[in-house]
Amino acid sequence: MKKLNGLFLLSLGCLSMLSGCRKDLCYDHDVHGLNVRVVLFPEWEQEWERDYGMGWQDNWPAKHGMDYEELRPDIATGIASFVYHEDGSYTERHLPGEGGLLPMSEGEKQILLYNNDTRYIVFDGLHVSSKASASTRTRTRATYSQDHAQEKTISAPDMLYGTWIDSYMATPTSEPVPLAVTLRPLVYTYLIRYEFDEGLEHVALARGALSGMAESVYLQDGHTGENAATILFDCELKDYGVEMMLTSFGVPDFPGDHYGPQAGRQTGQQQMLNLEVMLKNGTLKEFDFDVTDQLATQPRGGVITVGGLVVTDEEAGNDSGFVVDVDGWGEYEDIELPLN
Repeated sequence: MKKLNGLFLLSLGCLSMLSGCRKDLCYDHDVHGLNVRVVLFPEWEQEWERDYGMGWQDNWPAKHGMDYEELRPDIATGIASFVYHEDGSYTERHLPGEGGLLPMSEGEKQILLYNNDTRYIVFDGLHVSSKASASTRTRTRATYSQDHAQEKTISAPDMLYGTWIDSYMATPTSEPVPLAVTLRPLVYTYLIRYEFDEGLEHVALARGALSGMAESVYLQDGHTGENAATILFDCELKDYGVEMMLTSFGVPDFPGDHYGPQAGRQTGQQQMLNLEVMLKNGTLKEFDFDVTDQLATQPRGGVITVGGLVVTDEEAGNDSGFVVDVDGWGEYEDIELPLN
């Protein structure tokens, strides 16, 4: 009986020791032990243009009919993260726009972040950080392409932000480690103004094109690709003429330096601004302007203004009984090609 009691007490002691061991072994549990826990805290730089000498923010004309601040882009609703590991592999994660836990393994990392709430952006080369780039989908217009076949025609890109962390050491810690980042614009806005001297009352619809603009942008450092493309866009009629707020990667072959401003430079690329209007009598009329000088000082967003546009009464004819519908381009409608 004494032997049985002794064995029973010994068993209880072993169970107690085993329970203690399980508690001690909880070091690999996320809550109690060391682990890599990085929490992303993003800020959004809501700039719509970089200043290369125009000083728009301090000298914004009242004639534009809006405040400078109204052109600032919205904060994104989601973030895509690519964590590149030392062995050449990468891990993709998606977080809400306000950030959150960014899982990663221990070791030195490179991290690419951009907003993932785009519709028209086409990403390429994300498996290799130095090749990661963004472009946009193709858009065609028969009436424009007939005379300007030398460049690819594209849609305006969505708003795109990004940032690149060249080296981050992920270390196991007992508490979450905050990672504050600033996502900066990779897409900028051009306020385009076509000012009419006369005949605006004859215009029913308007659309435009801006050639010589960057076809792509590289996500790692924000420099634009060397290939030029023409952005096709629809316009809005205003009391002074025609207006468009056009998004773009900027001019081609322009340095990024992590999306910050650079000293302006000539890229050797010509930019042409086109306007096509449909008059109320169904006639198409086209205008073309060389805006290279304006883009030379505004490689990343700004204001492009052309003036002196005229539609004569003779061109308009007797349009009093014919008004083109809002969707009245008919056979001249643009075609947006699907994403690859």
